[in-house]
Amino acid sequence: METRIEALDQGGIAAALDRDGWAMLPGLLSGAECDDTAALYAEEAGFRSHVFMARHGFGRGEYRYFAYPLPPLVEALRSGLYPRLVPIANRWHERMGMAVRFPAAHAEFLARCHDAGQRRPTPLLLQYGAGDYNCLHQDLYGEHVFPLQVAVLLSAPGEDFTGGEFVLTEQRPRMQSRAAVVPLAKGDAVVFAVNARPVKGARGDYRVAMRHGVSEIRSGRRHTLGVIFHDAA
Repeated sequence: METRIEALDQGGIAAALDRDGWAMLPGLLSGAECDDTAALYAEEAGFRSHVFMARHGFGRGEYRYFAYPLPPLVEALRSGLYPRLVPIANRWHERMGMAVRFPAAHAEFLARCHDAGQRRPTPLLLQYGAGDYNCLHQDLYGEHVFPLQVAVLLSAPGEDFTGGEFVLTEQRPRMQSRAAVVPLAKGDAVVFAVNARPVKGARGDYRVAMRHGVSEIRSGRRHTLGVIFHDAA
């Protein structure tokens, strides 16, 4: 895992995030890693909560938040990707006129979250069946928010499921919303803006609000791993 993370195109990721608010991480997990991670969903141990989306108006489908300690693969992704995203996060905050800056190590950032009462882990596994979908939303969870997060597709489009596209929208001031569909394959990941990102305009940078979701699953079953870097209150 460490080798794959180190091999990521840092410059290309930063350029795509600045341009679109999201960037692909192709082949981040192997097929076996995807299958093993998706299989965790059926186990009761290792999770802190189980959410049924329809009960809360979030859409249809369900997800489970991992408990601490996180599974080794999830922990490796969280601690390994964070330091590669920190320079982008700090630059974005500077461009948006936000005073908060993020430390180089994820453990230091988690200590900041925990000191503020955000102590519940946020990495999660999502499961969708036919007819399920995830409404557009933002994963905020408290005062301390890291501005980027990662989603990894654990299932194969066209084989394990149909439909279920990962969708992002952005709302620029005084403009209609723009949508993007991210073409993920099994094992691919997408890193994207949690809440807002900077966009260069004629009078300098301004903030664009972003949301993400999943379109309706037409058939089969879809699993996703979500890696969020801040913890929840």
